[in-house]
Amino acid sequence: MMNKLYIGNLSPAVTADDLRQLFGDRKLPLAGQVLLKSGYAFVDYPDQNWAIRAIETLSGKVELHGKIMEVDYSVSKKLRSRKIQIRNIPPHLQWEVLDGLLAQYGTVENVEQVNTDTETAVVNVTYATREEAKIAMEKLSGHQFENYSFKISYIPDEEVSSPSPPQRAQRGDHSSREQGNAPGGSSQARQIDFPLRILVPTQFVGAIIGKEGLTIKNITKQTQSRVDIHRKENSGAAEKPVTIHATPEGTSEACRMILEIMQKEAEETKLAEEIPLKILAHNGLVGRLIGKEGRNLKKIEHETGTKITISSLQDLSIYNPERTITVKGTVEACACAEIEIMKKLREAFENDMLAVNQQANLIPGLNLSALGIFSTGLSVLSPPAGPRGAPPAAPYHPFATHSGYFSSLYPHHQFGPFPHHHSYPEQEIVNLFIPTQAVGAIIGKKGAHIKQLARFAGASIKAQGRIFGKLKEENFFNPKEEVKLEAHIRVPSSTAGRVIGKGGKTVNELQNLTSAEVIVPRDQTPDENEEVIVRIIGHFFASQTAQRKIREIVQQVKQQEQKYPQGVASQRSK
Repeated sequence: MMNKLYIGNLSPAVTADDLRQLFGDRKLPLAGQVLLKSGYAFVDYPDQNWAIRAIETLSGKVELHGKIMEVDYSVSKKLRSRKIQIRNIPPHLQWEVLDGLLAQYGTVENVEQVNTDTETAVVNVTYATREEAKIAMEKLSGHQFENYSFKISYIPDEEVSSPSPPQRAQRGDHSSREQGNAPGGSSQARQIDFPLRILVPTQFVGAIIGKEGLTIKNITKQTQSRVDIHRKENSGAAEKPVTIHATPEGTSEACRMILEIMQKEAEETKLAEEIPLKILAHNGLVGRLIGKEGRNLKKIEHETGTKITISSLQDLSIYNPERTITVKGTVEACACAEIEIMKKLREAFENDMLAVNQQANLIPGLNLSALGIFSTGLSVLSPPAGPRGAPPAAPYHPFATHSGYFSSLYPHHQFGPFPHHHSYPEQEIVNLFIPTQAVGAIIGKKGAHIKQLARFAGASIKAQGRIFGKLKEENFFNPKEEVKLEAHIRVPSSTAGRVIGKGGKTVNELQNLTSAEVIVPRDQTPDENEEVIVRIIGHFFASQTAQRKIREIVQQVKQQEQKYPQGVASQRSK
């Protein structure tokens, strides 16, 4: 789809040639025509990355005939619906923070990172309703985070312009609405887009694309697929990810053709070894691919004559929720193994969708019994801790490029709470204390708001963000006052000293870093689980950062205890 840009605040003296020259001078060449009107103009870019570059380079920064140009997406009021684009996001911003911020203004159906050459990140966000997107536009425009100011634009919502979907689902749209009922049709009429993600050696990318793109065009035409080669991802890396969108049969055929191209190229360049197939899969699905005691993998290996290995859990992070499944064998054997592997992954994925759609009430949610004990306390489940203190692999993460297809089925859920997921069995409860008079607002009319919060079960940050946002929205705090709440998290009593640090150094640094007040009582008696309460008081971002940092400290201590059980014990006894 073309990205039409609006160029405003133009002098009447500006000509189309002036604009072409200006864009060309800044290495933003215009391939199509310039539609010039009185005081404004329109141009088209076929690539969203170029459109973003033009907006960031020119808007509010360039003077032409004495007037500062304005450049933005051209989106008619008719198409200003649920989709917005957020630019100038700090590259180091944790996804939990952004996710919580977005959730304050409505139900987020999808967040997808846009590949750009800019240092800051760009995401496209789809809200559930037009009204929620409008509020987010108003509230987030110019939002300051550290030294960065968010820039926000509407982007076209294709569903508004094309209410009757074509027979074949659009491959570029990872919106969760792909799983919904088509107007006048059934949910079975539209197949879930579960793409194949593979890694290919960078040296073979040129051969896969072919001269003037002819080879890749031939693959997509023959297999009725869309093949995205993410060349700009992981600059300088030895391998590049490739995403294939098609039917299961089309996906497998496209994969086979790519394997054949790579093998031919390897032979021509006299590379002796066979080129393995490397499939990327979300960690939440891999356990069921492996099967009990590895039976599923062994069966696939035996039937296809391949050797299959899977990357370690230690390689996972919030930035990389995918594991690499390496298949070694002949091209034919690898292609056969891909069919069986994807069959298992797709089955697990569809089962999870069913769990979300039909059994949401069985997923652990808000601990409403806390309301009976503490009129000012709400408990929410935090996602279990992941390796090196990081949160577990998430359904989507704005800065984990091209894993957005998981947001299609898990817009509000983490993998952790599902019964099938055993990698991270621990769960953490966060008690969030609210003003007594605000309890009714949090529950909502006939429990409507508390039910909505329960949808964020297992995604503590989203639930907490919603609570902070609701209190602000209902004016329980002054308009100019930030909502500050007290949160309680439990930590093993053995780690409390590490949270405090020598002479209180760690806790002081934590408070300076996060702007939250962190209180670790020294004389607190541990509970039956040998845990003590850490109190955190602050606004939403401060509280989230403090919670994350404390979890990291706890995880580090646990890892040390596992590695050096006697050493840590002797250190504590000193």
